[in-house]
Amino acid sequence: MLRTGVRSELLWTIVVVVLAIVGIVALWPQDSDPASGDPQTSQWRVTGEKPFIAMPPDAELAPLRSGADLAPCPTPGGVGPLPGGPLAGITVPCLGAPGSVDLAAALAGRPALLNVWASWCTPCREEIPVLNAYAELPGAVPVVGIDVRDDAASALGLLADLDARYPSVVDTRGTLWAALQVPNAIPTSYVLRPDGSVRRVASPVVFTEPGEVARTVQRVLAEP
Repeated sequence: MLRTGVRSELLWTIVVVVLAIVGIVALWPQDSDPASGDPQTSQWRVTGEKPFIAMPPDAELAPLRSGADLAPCPTPGGVGPLPGGPLAGITVPCLGAPGSVDLAAALAGRPALLNVWASWCTPCREEIPVLNAYAELPGAVPVVGIDVRDDAASALGLLADLDARYPSVVDTRGTLWAALQVPNAIPTSYVLRPDGSVRRVASPVVFTEPGEVARTVQRVLAEP
């Protein structure tokens, strides 16, 4: 009897431990970035299930574009020769107006901050006003959003709601996503250097104030 009682007690102990482990796993934050450890500011994971963007007709987007009133997408300005780099030759639609943009050609010889975002991404919604405030600072480099795996109408609606005016392009086929090697998590920012090379901003993951953006851009541009 004593031996049977010990076995029963051991069995119940194992059951309790297993249930406790299951409970912990069930409560574990699913959208957290393991590197940050903070589910409130971590990146949203992007899965292969979301398609890239199919652009509606210009006539359908016209009222939304008017409401968002984004700054024009960059156009070639003859600042320098066409650089190489991962963006060379990639043309994507402009979100705020009809037409397409070759970012490498449009920003040739100039630094810029490229921000990969989507309207369904909560940290992106928090970061966009910060980027907009930075873009309005004297001496700021151009800020260009790259809308990915999204709905263009929803993207324009969000920018209008946030009163964010810097331009965005639309990565309809995932070519910018592939060229930048986006790490399946957004928002993600890149500093485009005058020679056409790009550096991903590893820290901070999400910008929280305009001065932080300015310091980060200058730090990355100063790197060899």
